[in-house]
Amino acid sequence: MNPEYQKYLSPSVVKKIDNLYLRAKLVVEGFIIGLHKSPYHGFSVEFSEHRPYGFGDEIKHIDWKLLAKTDKLYIKQFEEETNLKTYIILDKSLSMSYGSNNNMIKFDYAKTLSASLAYLMIKQQDAVGLVTFDEEIIDYILPKSKTGHLNYLLNVLHSSKVKGDTKISPILHSLAESIKKRGLIILISDLLDNPNEVINGLRHFRHKGHEVIIFHILDDNEINFNFTGVTNFIDSEDGTNIKTDPRQIKKEYMKAVSEFCGIYKKECSKNNIDYLKVNTSETLEKSLIDYLIKRSKLS
Repeated sequence: MNPEYQKYLSPSVVKKIDNLYLRAKLVVEGFIIGLHKSPYHGFSVEFSEHRPYGFGDEIKHIDWKLLAKTDKLYIKQFEEETNLKTYIILDKSLSMSYGSNNNMIKFDYAKTLSASLAYLMIKQQDAVGLVTFDEEIIDYILPKSKTGHLNYLLNVLHSSKVKGDTKISPILHSLAESIKKRGLIILISDLLDNPNEVINGLRHFRHKGHEVIIFHILDDNEINFNFTGVTNFIDSEDGTNIKTDPRQIKKEYMKAVSEFCGIYKKECSKNNIDYLKVNTSETLEKSLIDYLIKRSKLS
């Protein structure tokens, strides 16, 4: 991969770019360049505003200038044409404010992933919407595929701040009832809620015919418990704190985290939901690849 673009997949570099549009653009372009030299080079990420002419297409939409250049018939794709409607559902509760060492906080990483996915979708002329939530739905933006819509989404993401407790399940049930047309649901969250209740909310989407992807956002310390020496652990949502030697509780903690993530992984698999555990110390490449794998199956 071109090293100039490779670096923009790294969270340590990405977090220094304040402009979310530029951040998303550099992440996606670095990712696309990398695809050509990776095991995933077979994916077609098409940014063209044209598609081949097909039987039944209106002749008035043929691009005659392109015909003269290529001797092939292509149809101009208009912004209202779209193949897929996607909702990105983003958790902005206080637990998402955690970040260790030089890592991006979970919410900043999640915003960057959301922005990059939205950028990629709209460049593919798919419609994308956005829902942000904590204890309640904060933003509810319907899917569109227009270029101007991307700027609107990114402005909303840029201004979003963490607040409130986490109540994922009722949010999912409410959205499953309100989103009528079947499409792709992408939940981006640390999932710090009752797993069984969250899974029931996700099942609701599957029952309604939606495809679902979960990006489970966790800090490296939450996954690997890299603490040494006496540490004061503070709950970011309710403020409670415990001061202890992490070496005394690491084994028990690691077991609990493994079981917690294991429930999500197992139940998602049973319900044909794509689950990806995301470490905020790692690049965004794996998450974008997982999205493209799912997207290719829906074509």
